[in-house]
Amino acid sequence: MTRPRHFVLAAGGTGGHMIPAAALAEELIRRGHRVALVSDERGVRFPGLFDGVQTHVLPAGRLSGGPLGWAKAAREMWRGRAMARELYRTFQPAAVIGFGGYPAFPALAAAFADKIPTAIHEQNAVLGRVNRLVARRVDAIATSYADTERLKPAHQMKANCVGNPVRDSVIALRAKPYPLLEEDGIFRVLVTGGSQGASVLSKVVPDGLAMLPVAFRRRLQVTHQARIEDIDAARAKYAELDIAADLATYLPDLPEHLGWAHVVIARAGASTIAELTVAGRPAILVPLPTATDDHQTANAREITRAGGARTIPQSQFTPSELAKQMQKLGLDPEGLENAAARARACGRPDAARDLADLVESLDAPRSALPVGPVIQKEAFA
Repeated sequence: MTRPRHFVLAAGGTGGHMIPAAALAEELIRRGHRVALVSDERGVRFPGLFDGVQTHVLPAGRLSGGPLGWAKAAREMWRGRAMARELYRTFQPAAVIGFGGYPAFPALAAAFADKIPTAIHEQNAVLGRVNRLVARRVDAIATSYADTERLKPAHQMKANCVGNPVRDSVIALRAKPYPLLEEDGIFRVLVTGGSQGASVLSKVVPDGLAMLPVAFRRRLQVTHQARIEDIDAARAKYAELDIAADLATYLPDLPEHLGWAHVVIARAGASTIAELTVAGRPAILVPLPTATDDHQTANAREITRAGGARTIPQSQFTPSELAKQMQKLGLDPEGLENAAARARACGRPDAARDLADLVESLDAPRSALPVGPVIQKEAFA
């Protein structure tokens, strides 16, 4: 039987950081542990994640804005470090796990000061900025890809490829077959730009689908997640083009939509790639060109090389190019099923389990853990 312990997870407030942290939290709680989350204001309010988990907002500046900005960020991080040390005094974590993003830095710095075991998890195929800052000092590095760029050779010995944890509802899709695609049947398309949406998809996808042959276009059933500033224009465009489409700014039931999708048009964020590969769904990927270190292009490389996706650089993502790729996919049901199988072969469905095993192995508890009430949505001011 697993001995109950306390763990602190520290993550930036975007879906790419929060979703794997939440998947690890679920696995640790299943094993009888208690979990606390450290994030920013966005993270602790992320819909559908970390319900019932003790949460804390710590100040964490961003290293931008020149010398004055750096000085301000350093002050904020130092203040966040002090608050994290106070949290650790009462919560007594067995280990602190960082998932990247600036809010993870003060939490990890406090753990270094208190000599608490630490690990970081990198979701992308390029080691992120904060993870690079702390890689030398942490006890373990968990990666999502066997080949992770910007991971120094000196740190390879403590690197473990576990994959990128996804929600249980996505893992459940792995046991289901690719949805039946009949020659004249409904062709379901899921369009998603990740947790923050993507304006380019709202601008290009309706016009691209409109260029398909009429018989194919009439078969389409589109679910499109759009940014709030784009959704009305995109909805009007689909209606003008007589394409059946449901639009929303957020899809809390995204795994359900992913389950019935025949093809996904998406950015190449870490969580998107992890979900596509675990579920086994073919995709057209448009990496965000401004992503730090072009990490979305790196994320898309494995599934694209395996034949589970087609990657189109944003500079080449035009309505005509999308129509060409969609027509190739729609006219080849057998090829689509094959692409789905190739995407599935890249999946790592046991990532949460393997990451939890790694986290538990870090533990060298200093004292018995206190038992107390769970504090909901607490923020240090």
